[in-house]
This record gives sequence, structure tokens and C-alpha cells, in this order.
Amino acid sequence: MELFGMSVLLIGMFTGFGLLIGILFGFFGMGGSFLVTPALLVMGYDANVAVGSGLAFVFGTSVIATLKHRDLGQVDYKLGILMIAGTTAGIEVGKIGLEHLQELGLAGSVVSVAYVLLLGGIGVFVTYEALKGSGGGLEHDVDEDADLEDEEIPEIAQKIQSYNVPPMISIRGGFRVSLWMVLLVAFATGVLSGFLGVGGGFIRMPALFYLIGVPVPVAVGTDLFEIVFSGGIGSFLYAQSGAVDLSIVAPLLAGSALGARVGAAATNLVNEEDIKVYFGVMLLLGAIAVAVRELGGVLGMPVLDVVSLAIILGAALLVSGAVVYSSITMLRENAGTPPSAAD
Repeated sequence: MELFGMSVLLIGMFTGFGLLIGILFGFFGMGGSFLVTPALLVMGYDANVAVGSGLAFVFGTSVIATLKHRDLGQVDYKLGILMIAGTTAGIEVGKIGLEHLQELGLAGSVVSVAYVLLLGGIGVFVTYEALKGSGGGLEHDVDEDADLEDEEIPEIAQKIQSYNVPPMISIRGGFRVSLWMVLLVAFATGVLSGFLGVGGGFIRMPALFYLIGVPVPVAVGTDLFEIVFSGGIGSFLYAQSGAVDLSIVAPLLAGSALGARVGAAATNLVNEEDIKVYFGVMLLLGAIAVAVRELGGVLGMPVLDVVSLAIILGAALLVSGAVVYSSITMLRENAGTPPSAAD
């Protein structure tokens, strides 16, 4: 049975996948295209369709979360607009690079290798930070008005802030930084957005904290504000060449709309320190999945494509399941806690 030219089973799978990614998106403040795009590549979609549809998905999911963070006062609009300027230029450069590689017949392999290196590297870093027990990058439960003390700012960010290269701009959190550093980070992540079809959140948000020193809640909210535009611009550019498949994007968004609400609610219940390591493992599994797919192509073993897709789906299920399970456990603990005398 088919609906809109797609089997009901496939629509159900995309909707379920969107639900899982929505939970991750609502919890970590990241769009999830770092899982969507490689999943589409594994399923045999052309690289430009996988990238364009991934960006369209990012655009839809980021709008919801940005509104939530705006209500919390966690969006630095000045910083966000500067990020948009740098990212827009980067996306166009990344798109041109991908189209050139596609003409040469190398796009699929190069994008896949880039994903392996990028996801693997960030996965190792996040997992290391989680096991080390350091704060930062992925925390949500932070007072929106709190400024970072010097000892809370990563050393490299303190070093970058010390470079007085005019013009300098003020950032929420009580510090100043060179405009050129902000634009550099924005451009670099924009290139990745256009080339790999990612919103850049899983790169840009840690970069804002670890490289520039933006307070974490403001980094998350501002990053999502920027993703609304980068995802929208990127998907529009790819849509002009017919590379956005709405039959893929629509069920993904339908599932993520519910999942994002679940993930957002979980941020008030779960201690993220207990979840960070799973996030790092998820990125590592994503890298392994793409590597397995490429190996299958080299060895001529189509069964490895199925294994790769199973790894990607399993990664999303593992981490989103951990978030939901931890939330339910915390709710039960709170329900079983007797009220204090003061209550």
C-alpha cells in the first residue's frame, strides 16, 4: 500500500525516526540532521537529496525550540545575526563544493568520509568530557541570567577573548570578543552545513562555548536561532534544484514535533551529566554506521548497508530511550518523595 508515492511502512519508519530525533533535539538543542542525512545516504538516496532534505528537516525542527529558548531569555539576537551572516556565506561555499564533487561522481564517498571523521572526532571529545565529569557544552539546567566566572570559561576561550582585534563586540555573559572570531566560527560551520546537510548545531554550539566562551544556555538558544535561518536558506537553495524531497521531510517533521516536546520536558527532569556519555556514544555509532556503509560499497556487500542503517536507528533509539527512561525514573522518585514539613 502506498501513500503519496511512498509505502506506508516507509512513512511509518520516517515518522518513528523523526520522533526519536525530536526527543534528542528537544533535549540537547540540536537539529538531528547528523543522523538524518547519513540515514538517507544509507537508504540509497542521492547525496544532494539527502543533504537538501536534511536541511529542510533542520529548519522545521529548529523553529519550535527557538521559540522555547526565546521565552527563557536565552537568545542573543546580535550574536545570532552575526552568525547568520557568516553562516550564509559558508553554506553557499559548501553547496558549490558538493555540487562540484557530484559532477565528478565523488560526492557520496566524500560526504560519507567527512561524516566519519567529523562525528567520530566530536563523539570522542564529548564522551571524554562526559567521563571526565566536566561541565559545559550540553548543560541546560543553568540560570539564564548567570554570568560565567573566569574559572568556568575554557582556557582556549579565555585566550581568544584576550585578543583585542577590533571591532570588539559585547556578548551576553559579561565579556567582549573580536567580531572576526565570531564570523570565522560562523563561516566554518556554514561550510559544513552546506556540504554535509547539517544544521551545524552539534558543532557550532560547543564551538560557541569552548572557543568563544558564550554562556551555555545562551549558546544553545542563539545557536537554534541561527539554525532557523541556516536551515531555511540551505533547504531553499537545494529546493531550487529539486533536491528537497517533501515525502521524506513531512513524516520526519510529524514525528519530531511530538518528540521535541518530550525532549524539552525532559530537560527539567533529567541530570544531563547522566546522559552526556550516551550522546557521545551516539555520535560514535553514527560514524561507525557510515564507515560500515562505505566498506560495504568497497567490498560489494549490500548486507552491510542494512547493518549500517540498523546502527543509525539503534543509536537514536538508545539515546532517546535513555532520556525517556531517566525522565520516568525521576518522575517516580519525585512522586514517592514525602512532602517536607515546610510544605
